[in-house]
Amino acid sequence: MIKKPRPYVLAESNWKHVKDERYTIAILPWGATEAHNYHLPYATDNILAESVAIEASKKAWEQNAKVIVLPTIPFGVNTGQLDVSLCINMNPSTQYAILKDIVFVLNKQDINKLVIVNAHGGNHFKQIIRELSITYPNVFICALDWWKVTNANSYFEEPGDHAGELETAVIMHLTPELVLPLKFAGNGIAKKFKITGLKEGWVTAQRQWTLVTKDTGVGNPQKATKEKGKKFFDITTNKIADFLKELHETDLDDMYE
Repeated sequence: MIKKPRPYVLAESNWKHVKDERYTIAILPWGATEAHNYHLPYATDNILAESVAIEASKKAWEQNAKVIVLPTIPFGVNTGQLDVSLCINMNPSTQYAILKDIVFVLNKQDINKLVIVNAHGGNHFKQIIRELSITYPNVFICALDWWKVTNANSYFEEPGDHAGELETAVIMHLTPELVLPLKFAGNGIAKKFKITGLKEGWVTAQRQWTLVTKDTGVGNPQKATKEKGKKFFDITTNKIADFLKELHETDLDDMYE
């Protein structure tokens, strides 16, 4: 239960407060709705994106950065998981349309910085940002994958790619009530492509998820603990907060050195 509305979270704010603020950065958490092994909730990526965005924004706000967290987009690109029950796919073209509408509003209201906080490996915004920069050259748009901000190997023995130690540990920290005991989790063993270029990663292609993993996980979650999750979450949100403060203070006409 939230005791007091947080002024940097739009969903909790009201017009009485918002009308007098001059926000410089809009923050858009973006997740997905998909299976995460047997033990984690379908909303894992949404919980992670929103929690990271809000915590980093709290820390930035306390340093006088005028940030505002928009409501989370709960669907991501899941084209390789269409045969997994209730994994909801949103095509990249739909993501572009949604972002275009959001940026239209931000541009009209003179909020000229947008940060996408992404928590789903299937979401890739670089090309969308390139295209939007032509239509809205006055709005600076950037995206970050929250799990890449900090070197996960320094905190986890086997971070994993999907529902592994990293995601499990952070969800244990954030919403432990939604995590099944790890005795119910699959081992997260995943098959790899046979072809060398695809296996080594210098060729990219769509993976058919149910042919890659039996439990929908990629990475062993068994060594996850809430203590590891908290430590990684805190360090990561500190770094993102520092970025937000720096972006808040930066003149978009003076971005390079």
